[in-house]
Amino acid sequence: MEQELRLMKGNEAIAEAAIRAGVDAYYGYPITPQSEVMEYLMAEQPEKRTGMVVLQAESEVASINMVYGAAGAGKRVMTSSSSPGVSLMQEGISYIAGAELPCVLVNVVRGGPGLGTIQPSQADYFQSTKGGGHGDYRLITFAPSSVQEMYDYLTLAMDLAEKYRNPAMILSDGAIGQMMEKVVLSEQKPRRTEEEINKTFPWATTGASKENRRIITSLELDPAKQEQVNLHLQGKYREIEEKEVRFENVECDDAEYLLVAYGTSARLCQQTVKLARKKGIRLGLLRPITLWPFPEKEIASLINKGVKGILSVEMSAGQMVEDVKLAANGKVPVAHFGRFGGMIPSPEEILENLEQKIIGG
Repeated sequence: MEQELRLMKGNEAIAEAAIRAGVDAYYGYPITPQSEVMEYLMAEQPEKRTGMVVLQAESEVASINMVYGAAGAGKRVMTSSSSPGVSLMQEGISYIAGAELPCVLVNVVRGGPGLGTIQPSQADYFQSTKGGGHGDYRLITFAPSSVQEMYDYLTLAMDLAEKYRNPAMILSDGAIGQMMEKVVLSEQKPRRTEEEINKTFPWATTGASKENRRIITSLELDPAKQEQVNLHLQGKYREIEEKEVRFENVECDDAEYLLVAYGTSARLCQQTVKLARKKGIRLGLLRPITLWPFPEKEIASLINKGVKGILSVEMSAGQMVEDVKLAANGKVPVAHFGRFGGMIPSPEEILENLEQKIIGG
């Protein structure tokens, strides 16, 4: 079959991917810089293409609870928002994680704290990877660095969410959400029938007899039983950490120094690697594709192969750097360089900071 190509914004690619992945429902609320997700879906009218429901809720709180309900019925469901909106969803996200329901959450990050700015940022790393709501839970978190990956990771995130009965997050930012690039589109997947849902998800609340009740809840008042719930969840998270780590290495085979960056920062760091190698500095880049689970074993492996220092490059005051330091385990120096509030660093700035903080430090 001949490839179908389109020039699309990152936000538009996410929306088209949702339709083609056979998503049953999208519930959301507009907020810059991700409003094109809903705008695209409304314009495309996917209910006519696949029967997909697209609904603007009255708030982010309402939308995440609609996601909770649809996920409980075994539907492929998603929402999208930007930083302040995702903050409002945190209670619902915790409920969904506690109830072990699959869904996809898209955060096109903007600068904060508070209402901040509509410019791109990476300051929602902690919120996404550490479980931003209450309780001990995790989100499978993908970090696309291109419009094509915005498209590809929507389906992958949905598949893993369903495999592990766990919400998945696509952590993008305002730059990738708004930029336009060529996208290779996949074929349309059909939506599941009710019969397929019952077969695939025997827990789904699609209707049951008194002898076969299906109850979905995150509430357990007996502390001994709630501890068992948490032990089960922690076991599931360890399995995800073992099986689902994804990353990309750039010029790491002979690297003496290493940049660790994701998303927009990683795109910039690729140019920094080229600039450094022109100066004779053997620099490599590790790009985490999954922020959780984090590629800590790969960082340890690169250190064992000869990396002498690491710079964590983020569009934030420094969040991922904590995970980089844990992975390095004190074996080599680790420093942070970041711009925040919506500012984007240049490749030259990154190289200058590497030379100052790591090579010359």
